[in-house]
Amino acid sequence: MAQTQRRETFDIRGMTCAACEARVQRSAAAVKGVSEASVNLLKNSMELSYDGDPKTIDAVVAAIDRAGYGAVPRSTGRVTTRQKAPAFVDPKVNAQKAVRARRNQLVGSLVFGVPLFYLAMGPMLGWPEVPGLDGMGNMMAAAVTQLLLAVCVMFVNRSYFTMGFKTLLHGSPNMDSLIAIGSAASFGYSLVGVYQMAFALGHMDVGAAHDAMMHALFFDSAGTILVLITLGKYFEARAKGKTTSSISALIDLAPKEATVVRGGEEVKIPTGEVSVGDRVVVRAGESVPVDGVVVEGSASVDESAITGEPLPVEKAAGDTVTGATVSRRGWFAMEASAVGADTTLARIIRLVDEATSSKAPIERQADRIAGVFVPVVLGIAAVTFVAWVALLVPGDLATAINHAVSVLVISCPCALGLATPTAVMVGTERGAKAGILVKSAEALETAGSLDTVVLDKTGTITAGTPEVTDLRLAPGITKRDLLRVAAALERKSEHPLAEAVCAYADEEAPGVDATAEVTDFTQVAGGGLVATVDGHAVVAGNARLMGQRGIDLTDLSADADALAAQAKTPLSFASDGRALGVVGVADVVKPTSADAIARLRAMGIRTVMLTGDQERTAHAIASQVGVDEVVAGVLPDQKERKVHDLQRQGHRVAMVGDGINDAPALARADVGIAIGAGTDVAIESADVVLMRSDPGDVATAIELSRATMRDIRQNLFWALFYNAICIPVAMGALTPLGITLNPMIGAAAMGFSSVFVVSNALRLFAWRPSTGGAPAATPPTAIATSVEGKEGNETMTTKTLDIEGMMCDHCVQHVTQALEGVRGVKNVHVSLEDHKATLEAGALVSNKRLENAVEDAGYKVTGIA
Repeated sequence: MAQTQRRETFDIRGMTCAACEARVQRSAAAVKGVSEASVNLLKNSMELSYDGDPKTIDAVVAAIDRAGYGAVPRSTGRVTTRQKAPAFVDPKVNAQKAVRARRNQLVGSLVFGVPLFYLAMGPMLGWPEVPGLDGMGNMMAAAVTQLLLAVCVMFVNRSYFTMGFKTLLHGSPNMDSLIAIGSAASFGYSLVGVYQMAFALGHMDVGAAHDAMMHALFFDSAGTILVLITLGKYFEARAKGKTTSSISALIDLAPKEATVVRGGEEVKIPTGEVSVGDRVVVRAGESVPVDGVVVEGSASVDESAITGEPLPVEKAAGDTVTGATVSRRGWFAMEASAVGADTTLARIIRLVDEATSSKAPIERQADRIAGVFVPVVLGIAAVTFVAWVALLVPGDLATAINHAVSVLVISCPCALGLATPTAVMVGTERGAKAGILVKSAEALETAGSLDTVVLDKTGTITAGTPEVTDLRLAPGITKRDLLRVAAALERKSEHPLAEAVCAYADEEAPGVDATAEVTDFTQVAGGGLVATVDGHAVVAGNARLMGQRGIDLTDLSADADALAAQAKTPLSFASDGRALGVVGVADVVKPTSADAIARLRAMGIRTVMLTGDQERTAHAIASQVGVDEVVAGVLPDQKERKVHDLQRQGHRVAMVGDGINDAPALARADVGIAIGAGTDVAIESADVVLMRSDPGDVATAIELSRATMRDIRQNLFWALFYNAICIPVAMGALTPLGITLNPMIGAAAMGFSSVFVVSNALRLFAWRPSTGGAPAATPPTAIATSVEGKEGNETMTTKTLDIEGMMCDHCVQHVTQALEGVRGVKNVHVSLEDHKATLEAGALVSNKRLENAVEDAGYKVTGIA
């Protein structure tokens, strides 16, 4: 029987460059039972897929140890019972440790390296000489002092030598090997020079001793190489630490303490000790510690940290709450349903962590280059040495060593190894901050090459839940008359359309049906509802049911037909045989859908809408958002087949969906994108999860991918270009032109090439998505109302609002956007000078809605006329 594949994460010690990464990965992958190994140089970690046998883990650790490195497996257990939850290791902690270690190493290097450089180079630069070490009479003392200082610098930086020669002996040389060989060669040659000086002085040949001092001492090169490389490593560690900022920020979202009820009393305990089933109390201003279900009380909860949605959500008994969200107002008690590694926040952190540990296809190309880079450089350095000694300047060991050492220390496999993972990490974390969870580096890369996006209709382009969009009133009937009858009748029904009518009535006329008495309630299959409301015979439903009941809809038939043509469901209402009006209900298009399609089109991406709905409805929705192709009436397997057909035509396809029926298509697509509010099945099948359920984030995800890939290509170009240019110069190719490269300059260039690559990746943190590709279609959510004498036309009323709190043009913009976002409002004009806003509002736009919109934007309405 085949064993179940498991995954384990390892912390890897001793890696310094891409060659190390390649060596560790090859060693782990060669172990029997390992199906896949992915090593991340930036995070010093490895993701391993293996057969589940503990002996395989031991074998992997042993194999990596034989390769010259260290591996420590992490624990990745899940918590589903009453036990303590494992805490995440904050990468910021390890990053800070690395920075401190490099800083201490740098300080020690400078303490001994600066005097060494001063002693060696001071006389040539005209600097004041050190008493007792100046002049020819003290040259032996100066040479011995340089030797001692160089030894101290090398001791402070001994890690380069221990790891460099260790990996060299294991047949897997890395960047440390290049540094160690270069510095040791300079030191060894200089040590021979010291003996030459001593031999000459012993024979009273001061001239020979001085000549040896001038041409055979390179202690400054041996030490300064290490100082400059350590300086570069320090800045690299600081820059790399910044790439973990988003994961650290996510971890910081989790509150450290929780208030739980134990033995009938409230006690504060560490969040890690909360167990499934615990009763947790959350007050205003506190963060929700774990996931759970509200069992008592109510509150307004800010979920922006998880979903990105700015407005708080009201929570009451029976509603779910998510850990790391914040209660802004109210009090509630909840029962913990997911703790530790099972919470939503923990899953988000895990997704980001796994994505930043995975490899993009382009990175594998860099890995192949890195795998042979160091041996090739060693070969080039050997050829350079032999060429200078035997051919170019026969017998001049000093010049030959100078060029060979320059080749060794200027070559930079680090830049090559960091080029891709830094950009992937920053890009993935930047996406997480924007509510876009990318599950793998491969998905991040592939998204940038998409040319076709297939979108499910319900829940993706549309809101997924029906709501009232239009209200047509019969002559002599007021809105309140209609809503009283409609709400009273529909509250008895469990149909989704009934919920939409009741929700609309509660918003527009709260309590309108509070005293209504409903009797003889009956549901007519395929027709609607009939009942007696306050003694009046009431009918609600489609035109067929109205005809059967003898109700004349002549005054409303045109309105009903127009609503049906717009893919809306017309619900007619009548009382005592007289029509009251028609309510249009539809699964409305999300406000951002049209703009999302426009942005995709501006990026050169074709859009296809797939839906199981009827063709008439599908085309009505498509006309509102502007998709390029509509495929209606499809089953789940047909969705998957459509995606496959597009792929066979040569397209790179993304599928966007939110339901179980979208899972096959999500899995088939080159990139599956799940709307975050969708089902767990859809999210598990997808490569990218949009936490905000905003179709506009589809375009944002693709833009992020393209920005990340652009950064990766820039980094790889720099890494390859740098080495292609600098290595020939270090070999002495430009010597005939009078251009040579000192090993110290080479060391500085090598150290800062890695800093350049990491810093270039950090620029992604400043990336921002585009604001739109074209003017969005008019949102199909405006409420159209017909009143007596005005059938078919909406009556608009001019209103003036007095607003407090506006201080600048940005305030004017915020208020304008808030009012324009209210359905049924147009022609908004806001005056900063008068502190007023004028607008035209439909008959269904209440003053309360206008007031709420302005207050949600952060301002206060003091009057409406």
